[in-house]
Amino acid sequence: MVELGFDVVELGPADHPEAGDQAPDFTRPLVNDEYWEDTSLSAVCAESDDPVVLVFHAMDGAFPATYLWNEVRDRGWHEDATVVGCSISTPYAHKDLLDERGVAGEARLFSDPANGIAEAYGIDMALDGMAGVAEPRPAVFVLDSDRTIEYAWVGEEWPAFPDYDDVEAQL
Repeated sequence: MVELGFDVVELGPADHPEAGDQAPDFTRPLVNDEYWEDTSLSAVCAESDDPVVLVFHAMDGAFPATYLWNEVRDRGWHEDATVVGCSISTPYAHKDLLDERGVAGEARLFSDPANGIAEAYGIDMALDGMAGVAEPRPAVFVLDSDRTIEYAWVGEEWPAFPDYDDVEAQL
């Protein structure tokens, strides 16, 4: 048996939007490789000629975020989509993540320290052993220009990672 060094936590079902639903809109600081500014998801979708991949991830610096963004980079999702992430991390931490993972210029990250976006999507989860701290559970939504969800995946345990091939098939 492999010793993981952490516990896998069952999260149970989530009441999240599904394929065919319109993704909830929001406005939060969107961090790129140069600066950040309040931007709405609807503006990101409307301005993109490609599908928008909205990736909810663990706080920056946690191994699930590192692993996930390495996969997104290595698979070149930005070549076929507009890639945006969302976590509870600050814009400063997001700038570091973009640089460290080598996705600066290829992805942008929404900063949502209060976790309100995850709550709106029905994917918020309390962090084990951290009273009063919550973050989004792992999730990926592929959206069209009017925020219609073409693909939805939400983790049922932590840590969990999307089937990257399934996401690519949507792109």
